[in-house]
Amino acid sequence: MIDKGILYGISLGPGDPGLITRRAWALLEQDDVHWTYPVRGKGHQSFALSITRAAGLRPPSGCEPLVFPMTHDQARLAAAWSAAAQRVGEILRQGRDVLFLVEGDASIYSSFGYLARTLTALDPDTRVETVAGVSSFSASAARLQMPLTDLDDRMAILPAGYGTDTVDHLLDEFDTLVLLKVKPLLDDIIDLLARRRLLEHAVFCEKTGTPEERIVRDLNSLRGTSVNYLSLLLVKNPDRVGGR
Repeated sequence: MIDKGILYGISLGPGDPGLITRRAWALLEQDDVHWTYPVRGKGHQSFALSITRAAGLRPPSGCEPLVFPMTHDQARLAAAWSAAAQRVGEILRQGRDVLFLVEGDASIYSSFGYLARTLTALDPDTRVETVAGVSSFSASAARLQMPLTDLDDRMAILPAGYGTDTVDHLLDEFDTLVLLKVKPLLDDIIDLLARRRLLEHAVFCEKTGTPEERIVRDLNSLRGTSVNYLSLLLVKNPDRVGGR
């Protein structure tokens, strides 16, 4: 009887190949492993795969995309997760380990979590390992020499898609806000920060650590512009209500 392979969530960091951990690198260099990576649809490119190429790592033959559509349609999402999990399960049953490539850290708002949960629901004996990595916001903070927290500071991390009302509320509760995936609501968030006189305490970061890196401190200059999906805002609130 063939022992089933292991599913690995391979965190690759935000884009700088130098931030790939030694653990992830060792797994990526192994022979007879099957690479998979998320894409939004057929024909779309994978940023995670591009990180490995920038690192000089050669994808093995049979490296394949798994589709995770950008939609709130729960039926479509469930169907995509199920199809991806069934495909990975097929490979694991052949005794091969599967590496699922993830930009940033696989534990933070990652498609790997959906894949692992769906797969273990189908087969509870599936072995899963998450390889920790550098998150986009920690890399951005380091690049900016900006401590995210000091002493008893409070920090919240969330996608901007929760809406400006939620962001407004959290600004009263936390000293630092990390807002991920800001593209759809960027102008609304800039308006909110302007009303709260926090523009000078916020920084926009896009594709940190890559040749396309963009860091913008003048948020007003971003109004009406198109930004990348892989962008975020780091916001400090020195006047938090109830703070020190």
